[in-house]
Amino acid sequence: DIGLRSVGYLFLARTEEEAAGLSSATKVQNDMGIESRNISPAECAQLNPYLDASALVSGAFSPEDGYARPARVVEGFVKAAQQLGVTFLNNTEALNAEVGPDGVEAIETNRGTIRTQTAICATGAWSKRVGQIFGVDLPVEPVRRLVGFTPQRAKPHPTVPFTLDLGTTFYFHNSANGLLLGISHDQEPGFCREFSYDWTNELNAAAGMVAPELQHQEIVSGWAGLYENTPDHNAIIGRSDQISNLFYATGFSGHGFLQSPAVGELVADMYLGRESFMDPTPFSASRFSSTANASAAKELHII
Repeated sequence: DIGLRSVGYLFLARTEEEAAGLSSATKVQNDMGIESRNISPAECAQLNPYLDASALVSGAFSPEDGYARPARVVEGFVKAAQQLGVTFLNNTEALNAEVGPDGVEAIETNRGTIRTQTAICATGAWSKRVGQIFGVDLPVEPVRRLVGFTPQRAKPHPTVPFTLDLGTTFYFHNSANGLLLGISHDQEPGFCREFSYDWTNELNAAAGMVAPELQHQEIVSGWAGLYENTPDHNAIIGRSDQISNLFYATGFSGHGFLQSPAVGELVADMYLGRESFMDPTPFSASRFSSTANASAAKELHII
């Protein structure tokens, strides 16, 4: 049970430019068989009664989307992998790599040396550091993100879609009988994962623009974690140009949980040398160092 709630995703546009971006994205999604649609401000408020329709230009709603509990999903991945014979080494830090003429030969860790014929760097916010031990540049920058939870209520909040305002990056959805609230708080990159309340003023200001009733909500708990941002906010997936037996899958910029099943399949196919469901070339790390390579389009809907 991963706690999946298919309540839909609702993106909000408050400018004509944002509305045009949503329309373009919806067309791409529809062409790929996704049942998203552009909707009016009034329809946005019908789906989510906390919204102020007068503040909106349009919205985009994808009814099949939703959210789940990442920790439960990871637990499921781990258990399934262990049943297939995978060994997990917790509290084991990669410190150095032995690279010979044929590529990676071993990984030196704080618990000893692991001999290997292949290495896959999937170390999230730490990928730039890990890439350096192989002499490979993976331009991933850690940035702290925080979410907060409102108190549980005897009378639950109305069920609303996972709602995201593009202009402010304010977002919220139900959480048991309370709400989860978040915003991409502006701060310096780094590895700090300490929870604080220094983002709530920004949160309240954003809520006041689109959902005034949610201003100054009591935050009773929350957490802080790291985004793993790349320059274009798209993932870095591929095989190293310098080391043939080094693969990487990182830099998901907040999309990793959503994309992880597909990425796992893609990386497995690359490792096995078989054709996959998509060409990973546009996601190669080389797109940041060569104008000859076609880059993935810059992600505009950043939360």
